[in-house]
Amino acid sequence: MSTDALILSCEHASADVPAPYRKLFSSAAARRALRSHRGSDIGALVVARAFRRAFRCPLFAASVTRLLVDTNRSPHHVRLYSEFSRRLGPSERARVLSSYYYPHRLKVRQAVESAVRSGRRAVHLSVHSFTPRLGEQVRTADIGLLYDPIRPPEAALAAGWRERLECAAPAFRIRRNYPYRGAADGLCTWLRSEFSVRNYLGIELEVNQSFFLQRDPRGQSALIAALTQTLPLGVRRLAGRRP
Repeated sequence: MSTDALILSCEHASADVPAPYRKLFSSAAARRALRSHRGSDIGALVVARAFRRAFRCPLFAASVTRLLVDTNRSPHHVRLYSEFSRRLGPSERARVLSSYYYPHRLKVRQAVESAVRSGRRAVHLSVHSFTPRLGEQVRTADIGLLYDPIRPPEAALAAGWRERLECAAPAFRIRRNYPYRGAADGLCTWLRSEFSVRNYLGIELEVNQSFFLQRDPRGQSALIAALTQTLPLGVRRLAGRRP
């Protein structure tokens, strides 16, 4: 019986702006945006790296801020570029896509394809974080597990992971398809169109940024331990560990 191949990605890992585009972000508003949750998913890369250490699996992290180009959006999405990078002309946009956007997405796709060709099911965990408050809305979760409800293996993994998390860490508030819908536009959604439900399983993990904004090392450690120690058995076998 084949095992699952765990593949990690972090689309909003960085707030970096490459030198050729720094003038786009020279205003006070742009600098504030880069420092905020809009510039990067605060804490997401810390969580993704913890999974990589725990499972010894590949991690693909986007190298530039999503305010330049959002690698978690489809090429024609209205928010592929931010208000700061939207002023780029067609040739400059093409250069951004070829330099930063497509390389990240294609590396993840190639890892999935490699796993499938080896006879394994690719389990893709796309790691993100969300701001505790968006406008007037207070987010009522610590952990969100996003998946496509019409793909039974994804629904089963999310349900099983939530159950294990609730047993291991009952203090955490865990919700499925929150604060976003798992079937909305994103890298996982694109890969679902590329691979069958038998070969590809995509889960977007969302963690509340409050664990990192409050600079609470104990809270961060508890969160990471709960997540990495409760991922369902079929995936954990890759790390050579028992659940």
